[in-house]
Amino acid sequence: METTELGASGLQVSRLAFGGCPMGGHGWGNVSREDFVRAINVALDSGLNFFDTADTYGLGEGERTLGEALQGRRDDAVIATKFGVRVEGGRTFYDNSPTWIRTALENSLERLGTDHVDLYQIHYRDGATPLADVVGTLRDLQQEGKIRHLGLSNVGRDDAADLGTLSDAFVSFQDEFSLANRAHEDDMLALADHFGFSPLTWGSLGQGILTGKYDATSTFGPDDRRSRSVYVNFHGDKLAHNLRIVEVLRSISGEVGKSVAAVAVRWILDHVPGTVAIVGIKNVKQLESNLEAVDWHLPAEAISVLDSISTTKERVS
Repeated sequence: METTELGASGLQVSRLAFGGCPMGGHGWGNVSREDFVRAINVALDSGLNFFDTADTYGLGEGERTLGEALQGRRDDAVIATKFGVRVEGGRTFYDNSPTWIRTALENSLERLGTDHVDLYQIHYRDGATPLADVVGTLRDLQQEGKIRHLGLSNVGRDDAADLGTLSDAFVSFQDEFSLANRAHEDDMLALADHFGFSPLTWGSLGQGILTGKYDATSTFGPDDRRSRSVYVNFHGDKLAHNLRIVEVLRSISGEVGKSVAAVAVRWILDHVPGTVAIVGIKNVKQLESNLEAVDWHLPAEAISVLDSISTTKERVS
């Protein structure tokens, strides 16, 4: 399995990460806990050791499912989870306060069935709590042995401008990035280069559009978030452009003998040095398709074609 070091932490993780959003049980079509548990164990057997989730995925259900699957195999896994989003009383809001950080971590540890988190990430900044207070609390929790390493999520260069001397607290950052969405590419490359953070990409398959399973006639049930127009990858001009990318992916897939999804993920791994591609996985079949992305490289011509068709100037928003 292809691995990389998270920042300068010494922690080695697989360059393919098992995304836990679908484990929340809502918003991604039909899912079952049994399928997740089976896929997680097959992933571990295959050398994939990096699992990314958040406390809000299914209001904690995602963490519970991951914890159940890792019973007896905790030492084989690197667990990343997030805090900072609260859902209470019908409201969703951001909270980075020291009190909430401690509460959120204890809740996550209980759901995951573990005494520590390997990578604890700020899901979103709340715009109020000074970063020094956030980092101070997180460092205290590191000293207590409940957190190994710290990461950022959904932050661009402007948001990171206040890091200053606090930057050495973090080893990674997460943002949306794929052939379907390269809007944050410059920020990702700058953060990785300037701070030495490892880039982790979410939405690596464009919420599934880059798997080649969908076309212009595909529909989703009302409980599937992709039915909503805010998920632009599946609607209007953006969908049409994405399907043109899929046509190219399918052609390259035939040439290299890999799945369409694997080619899309491989482009990320080849395009951004040291990155980890997080992919949402619901079952063993999807896992196996994505595992085809590791331990090889795209031909230079294929990279050039994909770069061209997915460039910001070509992308329709």
